[in-house]
Amino acid sequence: MSQTHTHESHTHEAHAQEAHTHAPLPAPSREGSVVLEIGGDLGALILHTGPEQDGLEIEVSPLDDPSAARTHAAVRPRHLAGRTVYCAVISPLRAGRYTVWRDAETADATVQVPAGGVAEHRWA
Repeated sequence: MSQTHTHESHTHEAHAQEAHTHAPLPAPSREGSVVLEIGGDLGALILHTGPEQDGLEIEVSPLDDPSAARTHAAVRPRHLAGRTVYCAVISPLRAGRYTVWRDAETADATVQVPAGGVAEHRWA
């Protein structure tokens, strides 16, 4: 199976993976330490979670191409000024609509990733 790593996110063949974890996980990030590759037709997606999802891999796939390889990223703590948030950061993504997957078969939501911008979603 081919994998393409991009910052914190990477892809797998469609439907080959369920929500899962990889070891070792990267260290928690600090303010200003995550680089987003956005611009032109590329955007990014931030998936907010609770601390109980730390380490969980969350997958997304293009809405208009359900057979496309899914991209996923690990939920990690992000230490910001005065608080810690938990989220997965997927960058870059081509602008468009994406399915956020709860598991291999269950969609959680559909999100619109803007060209040159960042979309955010609460993964509940």
